[in-house]
Amino acid sequence: MEYIHTMKIKVSYILIILLTATAVLAGTFLEYFQGRSEGEDIRLEWKTREEVNLQHFKVERKTPQSSFVDIATIQPKGSNSYYNYLDQSAYKSDNMLFVYRLRIVDTNGQDAYSNEVSVSHSVSGVKRTWGSIKAMFR
Repeated sequence: MEYIHTMKIKVSYILIILLTATAVLAGTFLEYFQGRSEGEDIRLEWKTREEVNLQHFKVERKTPQSSFVDIATIQPKGSNSYYNYLDQSAYKSDNMLFVYRLRIVDTNGQDAYSNEVSVSHSVSGVKRTWGSIKAMFR
């Protein structure tokens, strides 16, 4: 009976270590991740600490009614780097709230996720229509 109890404790420790390693992966890479509405677009900014075995970042977006989808892949620049991404398709949506996160993919295929950032975004109907007209002539 004592053997089974000892094994349960060891398995619990292993699970805790694995969960902590995933959390540390995202936490080690990112100093911050934030977003803000900027005119018709949404600007996302983040800064990394140490980028070890980093393959790329995937910028993911969702609305309260949808699941996360990939909207961009960002290549790493190296440790202590500043990144920004401008989501220029936000104005096309009728949604006023977007949720973003970074999927951090390492060279071993392991994924970790940043914290989620919610951005309230309101673009007038006139700007949305004008943005659609401009897009037709690009």
